Amino acid sequence: MKIINEKFELNVQLSNPNMKIQNKYFNQTNANAVRNFHSKFSNYKPTPLVALDALAEKMNVSKILVKDESKRFGLNAFKVLGGAYAIAKLICKELKIDINAIDFGYLKSDEIKEKLGNVTFITATDGNHGRGIAWAAKELGQNAVIYMPKGSALNRVKAIEKLGAKVTVTNLNYDDSVRVALEESEKNGWFMVQDTAWEGYEEIPRWIMQGYMTMATEAVEQMEDMEIKKPTHVILQAGVGAMAGAVLGYLSNKYKKVPKTIIVEPTEAACIYKSAVAGDGKMHIVDGDLTTIMAGLACGEPNPLGWSILNEHASAFISCGDYISANGMRILANPIKNDERVISGESGAISIGLINLLSLNELADVREKLEINEDSVILLFSTEGDTDPENYMKVVWEGKYSKTN
Repeated sequence: MKIINEKFELNVQLSNPNMKIQNKYFNQTNANAVRNFHSKFSNYKPTPLVALDALAEKMNVSKILVKDESKRFGLNAFKVLGGAYAIAKLICKELKIDINAIDFGYLKSDEIKEKLGNVTFITATDGNHGRGIAWAAKELGQNAVIYMPKGSALNRVKAIEKLGAKVTVTNLNYDDSVRVALEESEKNGWFMVQDTAWEGYEEIPRWIMQGYMTMATEAVEQMEDMEIKKPTHVILQAGVGAMAGAVLGYLSNKYKKVPKTIIVEPTEAACIYKSAVAGDGKMHIVDGDLTTIMAGLACGEPNPLGWSILNEHASAFISCGDYISANGMRILANPIKNDERVISGESGAISIGLINLLSLNELADVREKLEINEDSVILLFSTEGDTDPENYMKVVWEGKYSKTN
């Protein structure tokens, strides 16, 4: 069933998830192994799961829980979880080492550097993934080459360069920048560490996705500490669908009945939504400039590993306008009553913006279709902080990207 509301720039495709199919790569055993690896980082600690009780009351739901990834390893975003794990797995495979028997510190040793030699990791990024790769490369005393799409924010470029990586901003969109990075990796014999997949390139993207499970396992444990058995709803933002697929893949293994999961994207880069609307089970591409403030979601080609999970288990696919994300940023930055403030960037705040929109009386029919009501416990992932501080201030202080401007 498809619902279109032009007034609010909202498009909804409802789906019937398959509750029985599970993906072995995202089971509890693999999740525990990934979490064990991350827990050995010297600065590891779970990021907060913030309960916005006053906001939940205002929006007439039981609970709103926000996983705040702005506090991940001092890098202001979750992406390093996947990039660092994939690089570690890659090195262990090259040197025939069991990753479960070592930690990241050992990979930084002179012994490993001598065996591995000087290597270069290359990737394309809208910002956060590339920063994670650059961080891991720097920690290991290795090199990183990062390609970024046109229009990339200068602050995101500088943050990556500060970690010692060589950054090139292309005149291309994200997906074409990936192709350029791939050509460079093949020409120079560099290690491509990309968070999307294609035929013949699936192992590393799968490792990256598995790395994201730490975020989900932490959230599940934190809910249990709050005496919450499980969420009724999970809202996941999607670019290529790697993060959303990883979290949903884990939850489909964790719970007998998967929470009602809503996938949300910016309208101009809604490749997952477009694939869902087609209804043929195939991936469908969005071409063009992919213009949106949600840089981390500005992707036109789905990750097939993520899409296969989302296609099976998601209950709804939504595309929406940029103003919804901007509203989410302002809501999280200006908490009501005793709620905690969350600094959330453009790609992190779209989910809370969506909940706020759906609380309007004019969208009661959509809310009913999604079964969001006073008993709903809604889990969200704010995947980044103010990774572009200049734009963050314009949105939160000056009202940029409001519905009326």
